[in-house]
Amino acid sequence: MPLNRRKFLEKSAVTGAGVALAGTVSAPGAQAAEAKRGAKRYAFTVLGTTDLHGNVFNWDYFTDKEFDDKDHNDVGLAKVSTLVNRVREEKGRRNTLLIDAGDTIQGTQLSYYYAKVDPITAVGGPVHPMAQAMNAMGYDAAALGNHEFNYGIPVLRKFEQQCRFPLLGANALDAKTLRPAFAPYSMHRLRTPHGRDVKVAVLGLTNPGIAIWDKANVQGKMTFPGLEEQAAKWVPKLRSMGADVVIVSAHSGSSGTSSYGDQLPYIENAAGLVAEQVPGIDAILVGHAHTEIPEYFVTNKKTGQKVVLSEPLKWGQRLTLFDFELVWEKGCWKVEKVGAKVLNSNTVEEDPKITKLLGDEHEKVVAYVNQVIGTNAAEMTSAEAPYKDVPIIDLINHIQADTVKQALAGTEHAALPVLSQAACFSRSARIPAGEVTIRDVAGLYVFENTLEARLMTGAQMKAYLEYSANYFVQTAPGAAVDPAKLTNANGTPDYNYDVVSGLTYEIDIAKPAGSRVTNVRFEGQPLADDAKFVFAVNNYRANGGGNFPHVAAAQLLWSNSDEIRNTMIAWVKAKGSIDPAAFAAVDWKLTREGTPVF
Repeated sequence: MPLNRRKFLEKSAVTGAGVALAGTVSAPGAQAAEAKRGAKRYAFTVLGTTDLHGNVFNWDYFTDKEFDDKDHNDVGLAKVSTLVNRVREEKGRRNTLLIDAGDTIQGTQLSYYYAKVDPITAVGGPVHPMAQAMNAMGYDAAALGNHEFNYGIPVLRKFEQQCRFPLLGANALDAKTLRPAFAPYSMHRLRTPHGRDVKVAVLGLTNPGIAIWDKANVQGKMTFPGLEEQAAKWVPKLRSMGADVVIVSAHSGSSGTSSYGDQLPYIENAAGLVAEQVPGIDAILVGHAHTEIPEYFVTNKKTGQKVVLSEPLKWGQRLTLFDFELVWEKGCWKVEKVGAKVLNSNTVEEDPKITKLLGDEHEKVVAYVNQVIGTNAAEMTSAEAPYKDVPIIDLINHIQADTVKQALAGTEHAALPVLSQAACFSRSARIPAGEVTIRDVAGLYVFENTLEARLMTGAQMKAYLEYSANYFVQTAPGAAVDPAKLTNANGTPDYNYDVVSGLTYEIDIAKPAGSRVTNVRFEGQPLADDAKFVFAVNNYRANGGGNFPHVAAAQLLWSNSDEIRNTMIAWVKAKGSIDPAAFAAVDWKLTREGTPVF
């Protein structure tokens, strides 16, 4: 049963279901808010990051060089730390809080190494680099992201133990007791020069999609109800406990949409709905969507209060600043004004304190990813993968199909043909001719997905391909084709465009979405609706990620707990060599009225 307030407070006192952090030290004189005509005022700043995804250094482990993109962004906590230090110096250390909105321990080879290669869960194991960096920077709280669960709950619990700040998840509940499995909130006191402290509550909310995306790790152990529901439960409690300011750190975008359709009764990107529906919130740090929102106001429908939202860009590329101005009125502190902005981490150098702290870990991982595991006969790149059938994506499908065939050998489904899906996770992936390293292969599969085999029919595969083809922008037969503007229709990310090996087909981009896939064939013959196939598919897709049709409900024939990335590395090691001529084929192409686009 859900906790009532008395039981919650009792539980908090005994077990720390809610984390109270003191932080009650006097503000420096230079930063003390001045009283104007008798009114007592106080200002403070909340700094926020999100979707750090294992980035400490401004380094790309997949290319083995300093990170760069077309906008010349920089990444990593070492850069963010410099920004944080500057803000604290300006505002006064005691007038600031530093929080995060989740997705911390997955995403780079640095984070992977300390989850899998030299795991933090080992007896006497290392301290996770993200915990070390965030502890050194003085984080006050962090919400749980969905990718926190990728390595299983034991790794997450160990990371939690290593952090000197609470991991918050008011809607991450124990499946049996329905009580919070992590601290729902943290309470922080900021001492003012005017008597009573300001009490700032940070409520952490995570993403309901965890139940789908990491089903294997959480099913039967944890449940993840909706953000709006849990915020409506907790915000009044925090106010009744004396919170003058309530901030929500939400690993949930602001669009009100869900990638998993109606497979869950909860919205994936619900931050805007929380602001709109739940009274008593002053600001929301938004995460998950990997977009940049410097400042965005949502009006609460019940109170008319404007709630400020901000989402700093992923990987430590931006730092959000919420600037609060409070006034003492009728015996309590009231928020008079709050605004938000973001700072760009490419404007500063890395904090030497952080780079020195984790220099050894960085060097270990660089050495690991540069191990040679085989050779390659011809260079393969993913630059054109979003709109052409290229060998580097064929390699993923070839390895997946081969792995599934071996796994099903000797079973009743061994005679069925195997199809495989893959997506372009990185447009900069490259496997060079000559020596092949771990990072070359790992860079092709940047997510911790695992492999499954599902039973699908020809009709279901046609529907699957049709859904995938929504990725393309409709382009008339005579119109010029610009590859840069052809993909990502309606915001569909590259990782939600699947190509399927084992079938041949055409995608007519002149036709409207829903009627594009034509000439679908298997072994040269038109694909029969009742044909049966084994479908090699990643667990994200199989569990409903992207809301592709049929696959989540399809019969599971086999699954593997090892990451596809590791399977690929092991496959290359075992073979010793890669030859694109052995597996590369043009199975699909874009057309307009039967004429190939490329």
